[in-house]
Amino acid sequence: MLNAPQLTAYGHTHVGTVREENQDSFRVSTAAEPPLQAFGALYAVADGMGGYEHGAIASAQAIETFYETFYQGNPQKPPQNLKNAVQAANWAVYQASQRLRARMGTTLSALNIMGNQLHLSHIGDSRVYLVRGRNSTCLTNDHTAVGELVRMRVLSPDKVRTHERRSVLQKCLGMQLVVQPDVSQHKLAEGDYLILCTDGVWSHVEDQEFVQIAIRTGDPEPISRELIDLAMQRESDDNLSVITIHIQKVAPQAETSGERRMWGLPQALRGKLMGKA
Repeated sequence: MLNAPQLTAYGHTHVGTVREENQDSFRVSTAAEPPLQAFGALYAVADGMGGYEHGAIASAQAIETFYETFYQGNPQKPPQNLKNAVQAANWAVYQASQRLRARMGTTLSALNIMGNQLHLSHIGDSRVYLVRGRNSTCLTNDHTAVGELVRMRVLSPDKVRTHERRSVLQKCLGMQLVVQPDVSQHKLAEGDYLILCTDGVWSHVEDQEFVQIAIRTGDPEPISRELIDLAMQRESDDNLSVITIHIQKVAPQAETSGERRMWGLPQALRGKLMGKA
């Protein structure tokens, strides 16, 4: 049986002040879920394509299929379960788009917590932040045209939030038959906060503000709500969703391989997380 960490989590979503429909979806693991002891805690957030039809259907379908497929996997192989679940979610959204004859797509950022390990899968431009002490680190790459400019060092990261092409996705679920998600693994520490959020939130909240709100507020529910309120005060024109997880106590667990794998993690962050984090 898995040595489960002690954690609290809360998810919150809001349609915002501009959109008529909320195309975001999210899911938070609860202790009542039978697979929890075997598979660990699983969290996911998805942002349906706002410019296309049926974005809400796409995000909801992606998360439902993702969870169903993940729990059909081998509890000892979280990275493979994440990859399989993303592929299944992609295929489900693609099939729905063919059936409805509509262009549909969605981002999907998900994490699985087992013992003291965080396993993360990501595609699109929703984000996952790690708040540790007084530092905030984005663990995901934005799969956008602007994100590619940052990786090429043509554009500085601080220019992303105000760039006019910030939301132009290069990868998402439902638009192609096969997708390649970023999958990474990180070691957790007592007191960590993990924050999953859609771009309606992070585009109006600076990285260091995630730290400030987490330290001041402490509890996942008010953190999630305050982040959404802050983004709306700054006139976010999108749907807004946040899941906040507080790691209160980690549980020792052996690595699944000889070294931590960090597929898809921005190179600049690898040394930080493996050395100083």
